[in-house]
Amino acid sequence: MVELVVKNLKEVDEQYHDEINKIIKEKHQYYSELFKKYERDLTLEIIFDKSSSLYKVSASLNMVSKRILVAEEDKDAIKAVTKMFSDLKKTVKKQHEIERKIPKK
Repeated sequence: MVELVVKNLKEVDEQYHDEINKIIKEKHQYYSELFKKYERDLTLEIIFDKSSSLYKVSASLNMVSKRILVAEEDKDAIKAVTKMFSDLKKTVKKQHEIERKIPKK
């Protein structure tokens, strides 16, 4: 099971909330499917921050061997979220492959 925690979405302009929530929901379903047979429950945490004209979006996933953390900045909140999830997917898949090759104790 993958628990979803979203923090500080209020930092993002209201006009982007629906599209961001849609993207987050799709990605949460993807990770829930990917890790449905994983050996422990995971928490996908997404944090938004806005400073002047830049949006910073970061995400973390607490996998067995290490915590995955990725962040992305952009003037467009949607682009930042999309790019961050793209980076997260690559990193998580690589780590998941590494964990599958480690012998179980």
